[in-house]
Amino acid sequence: MIKLLLADDQALVRGAMAALLDMEDDLKVVAEVGRGDEVVDAALAHEADVALLDVEMPGMDGVSAARDLHRALPSCKVLMVTTFGRAGYLRQAMAAGAGGFIVKDTPARQLADAVRRVHQGLRVVDPALAAQSLAQGDSPLTDREADVLRSARDGGTVADIARELHLSDGTVRNHLSSAIGKTGARTRAEAVRLAVDNGWLLS
Repeated sequence: MIKLLLADDQALVRGAMAALLDMEDDLKVVAEVGRGDEVVDAALAHEADVALLDVEMPGMDGVSAARDLHRALPSCKVLMVTTFGRAGYLRQAMAAGAGGFIVKDTPARQLADAVRRVHQGLRVVDPALAAQSLAQGDSPLTDREADVLRSARDGGTVADIARELHLSDGTVRNHLSSAIGKTGARTRAEAVRLAVDNGWLLS
């Protein structure tokens, strides 16, 4: 029996996924959480074999949760199951130790098969996303440029961003200008949107 942990902040989605997976003879959902920062404790407490993680959750994003879980319980495999099929998310998730990455509208039979394959140590990736990821390449943004765009996403002024990140106004302007150039955007707001759409920004 493969013991599963489900982490998704949408209770209806989590419940539907649990019901589908529990219908399989060899799969059993042993824990459900709605926050990323609850993943490791729940996996340890229930000795989960596979954790199915959403990318965007309160408390901690799914990629960070996957990284922490990989360190705390290496035997627990990770399958990212997300609405947000973005190539940048895929690359970050795989770098964090995830064994698979699929989208939520994957048919139930394929989802169950993906769980089994990840449990066996195989890689399972949505084919369209894999092709997109290869075509797109790595994020062009530096960590600091990503930080500045993440902060800019909330609509703050340059001074607000500088205060939040403990940088000078000039440094923030330089990072914003560089990020705008690298994303091919015309404005700060467009740079944020493009970075989010490509999966280069995680909360």
